[in-house]
Amino acid sequence: MPKTRIYFILLVSCLIPLSFWVHANTAQASVTEVRYNLSVQFVDPKQAYYISLLEMAMSKSEPKYGPYKMTPVVIEMPQGRTIKLVESEQHLDIVWTMTSIERENQLQAVYIPLLKGLMGYRIGIIRKGDQARFNQIDSIKALKHIIIGQGSDWPDTEILQQNGFKVVSGSASQLLAMLSKARFDYFPRAIHEPWDELARSDDIELEQHLLLRYASPIYFFVNKKNTLLAERIEYGLRLAINDGSFDKLFYNHPITEGVIAKAELDKRIEFAINNPLLSPKSAELLKESQLWLTALEKISPTIPLN
Repeated sequence: MPKTRIYFILLVSCLIPLSFWVHANTAQASVTEVRYNLSVQFVDPKQAYYISLLEMAMSKSEPKYGPYKMTPVVIEMPQGRTIKLVESEQHLDIVWTMTSIERENQLQAVYIPLLKGLMGYRIGIIRKGDQARFNQIDSIKALKHIIIGQGSDWPDTEILQQNGFKVVSGSASQLLAMLSKARFDYFPRAIHEPWDELARSDDIELEQHLLLRYASPIYFFVNKKNTLLAERIEYGLRLAINDGSFDKLFYNHPITEGVIAKAELDKRIEFAINNPLLSPKSAELLKESQLWLTALEKISPTIPLN
């Protein structure tokens, strides 16, 4: 056998296992890991919705972007801390939170409103026996005399303050206790939020008369450098919107199912206020009707699970 042919066979025999090694390691390296915060001490039932939505976006984008791995990171921390960890590329790759100009400057937003604008429709929790006081409110001027409670690191606090409301802020986990102790009198919550909270105490109740409304989308946020992950999540969410699976999850998830009807919005007086923290890019999204609840349906549409 000619020497050149022998050398060729030897070379190929060396390259074949090398090519398998390179392929295997490339495939392993291409797995996208997404580390997200999971609270187990102060369990927020809403976190299950965002995790399901993230899983949906990653799964639907898999044919284009490759395999993925979702890793829960169990660290108990306030909202502002999770943002800092994503910004500094420590422990977490993603956070879901209400947007603001400051947050969009800190992190890369994925510009898809995860709750279709639901976060901006606010009904309140009050102390039991106070409803008659709120029944007398018939103007936004009158509402501004009421002391409102909000989280110290929530954008809502600044939104309300800039609109002239009296706001007392505190740790999110302490707000219901602060309401009970009369540190403030009205605790506005997005219409999917108060139901679990009302079950925790027998001295509070749902306010029945008022609806406060402002644009306040919740986005997924990633580190500014992680543009590929932001691109992938938006791609997956857009696919879910277009094929109807986004709405199917939204309308049938335990935290959102039936809440529009339960809130009885048609019986409430609505006060619309401006959100000064809304970036131009976020404001531009308001034109994409498929991303939002259209004029917020009074009764949730029925979308079959199958």
